[in-house]
Amino acid sequence: MDSQEHIKRWRLILGKESQERFDAMGGGSLSEEDALMDQALAAIYNRKEDGGFGSGNGAGNGPSNPQISRWLGDIRSLFDKDLVKIIQGDAMHRCGLNQLMFEPELLENLEPDVNLAATILMLKDQIPKRSKDSVRQFIRKIVEEINRMLEQDIRREVRAAVNKRRHSPDPSAAALDYRTTIARNLKNYSRELQTIVPEKFYFFDRTSTTAANKWNIILDIDQSGSMGESVIYSSIISCILASMNSVKTRVVAFDMNVVDLTEKCEDPVDLLFGFQLGGGTDINRSVAYCEQFIENPSKTLFFLISDLEEGGNRAGLLRRLEKMKQSGVTVIVLLALADGGKPYYDTTMASRIASLGIPCFACSPQKFPEVLGNAMK
Repeated sequence: MDSQEHIKRWRLILGKESQERFDAMGGGSLSEEDALMDQALAAIYNRKEDGGFGSGNGAGNGPSNPQISRWLGDIRSLFDKDLVKIIQGDAMHRCGLNQLMFEPELLENLEPDVNLAATILMLKDQIPKRSKDSVRQFIRKIVEEINRMLEQDIRREVRAAVNKRRHSPDPSAAALDYRTTIARNLKNYSRELQTIVPEKFYFFDRTSTTAANKWNIILDIDQSGSMGESVIYSSIISCILASMNSVKTRVVAFDMNVVDLTEKCEDPVDLLFGFQLGGGTDINRSVAYCEQFIENPSKTLFFLISDLEEGGNRAGLLRRLEKMKQSGVTVIVLLALADGGKPYYDTTMASRIASLGIPCFACSPQKFPEVLGNAMK
């Protein structure tokens, strides 16, 4: 190890407060990747309440802080596997999660908290075996609460979009919609004949129920560290959509690799535990994977849920999204699907995607059903 590498390691160990002294010695400058390591270590270790020498600004307060979730994920791409395990173990202790993990009865009394859930999912490999059931129950409580908030609105918007072309002008006795025909002709009831005399008959559009004409909804979800809260909401929304026979749903997660989680959509808790939060991002590779599931572009809705911190081919990603949009696919980029404040994202990439005419914005979970309904109209 050369002297500069040795100095850099000491600088990372001692934190940013030591930077001036290292500058005076003529060393300790950090590359872009080193600076990310420094911020990640500060977020986890540089906490005044834990006796560190730092200001504590990096980590915030408590285990549910979203910044902690972000950095716990990012350490996977910044450090070796063995070091990741050590840092995660230290994070559990310093964030106050050890007691929760080793005294699982405490989880039973906690109020559901999405950020805390994201942090726990980030550390799922560190959960003791005897606590796994309690952790799953805690996650399930959050899932059920969010499901109650969103399910009815999502189903209503999807039904409205699917049913808008429900009727056909082509008459067919086998396709007669008796209920609608009667309801809309009640005003034409004849007292003399004691029956309804229909002015107009309504017939089902048989083509709207075929597989080829179903809406195809693809959710391509970034599982990097900053997306923890968005992953939780996206998973629950995915399961709601997957339970509806009137649409086809595909769920894909990505970091540097791509994982198809569609088969896990029967249970949102199983789906959440299928995510591996943290690591780098190759969005272009994930979008390329999703392209194979586009059968009818005009009936395909593609949601890219990501902070757009692309570690892959940025120009290639822009070309793919533009080509997808031009083919007739409805493309929407959600920078975050979360309740928590201003989202963290790559503003340059977001601006370039928006310039292609692709909607690119952060969305609260409560607004998502409306966004979905408008996109399907």
